[in-house]
Amino acid sequence: MNRKQEQENKYLGKVYLVGAGPGDPGLITLKAKGLLECADVVIYDALVSPPILAMINPQAEQINAGKRRGKHSLFQEETTQLLIEKAQDHAIVVRLKGGDPFIFGRGGEEMEELVNAGIPTEVVPGITSGIAAAAYAGIPLTHRLYSSSVTFVTGHEAAGKYKPKVDWDAIAHGSETIVIYMGIHNLPYIVEQLSVAGLNLETPIALVRWGTRPEQEELIGTLETIVEQVEQTGFGAPAIAVIGQVVNMHNILGTSKK
Repeated sequence: MNRKQEQENKYLGKVYLVGAGPGDPGLITLKAKGLLECADVVIYDALVSPPILAMINPQAEQINAGKRRGKHSLFQEETTQLLIEKAQDHAIVVRLKGGDPFIFGRGGEEMEELVNAGIPTEVVPGITSGIAAAAYAGIPLTHRLYSSSVTFVTGHEAAGKYKPKVDWDAIAHGSETIVIYMGIHNLPYIVEQLSVAGLNLETPIALVRWGTRPEQEELIGTLETIVEQVEQTGFGAPAIAVIGQVVNMHNILGTSKK
């Protein structure tokens, strides 16, 4: 028996990194729902919707590990250590994340730590908000007339940081549709960077808040107007931004559910 097998034998259970989807309970996968119904422990994030939390086995231990800007129920290191500890005593441990665990959800980092600790781990993908929120707003991310490429990027970077990881110049010229996660707080900085990179200020942009939930709302503008619109309306997170000509389809497709 090698060292890794010896480590695995220390643990009774298995950790599942489960994507809860964007909020509408109808969009969670059957596999994810089944795991919630038989889980012994569920450690969940802040943006998991109440109807999905209601699917959890009533006998399961439920732990809020949510992270919102400036507010942490548990720090990342504490969450990972908790998963390791719970796997020693329980057969099915679910790490429940909004959207998809591997799309800006730190799922890759958590799974790496669990694998290094010798814990059996499996990822269960979920529908990411960048796709679902846009769809519910009547915005197709691709369209034969307007867009044949999409870029997903995080907007959760501090303005003025020494060495930004996001190359906004490359993003501006890399595809016809840009989807930005967690970008509301840094929106003025992001718009400025895209403008400096040469993206036309008349380019349409849509902000979609609480995508797929009953309280979903949209704010439509251009790169030139959107920052002022946000200030005037108080539009806030959690929201995704969609930039590109496909946003104009909202005027046609966004009325289909009304």
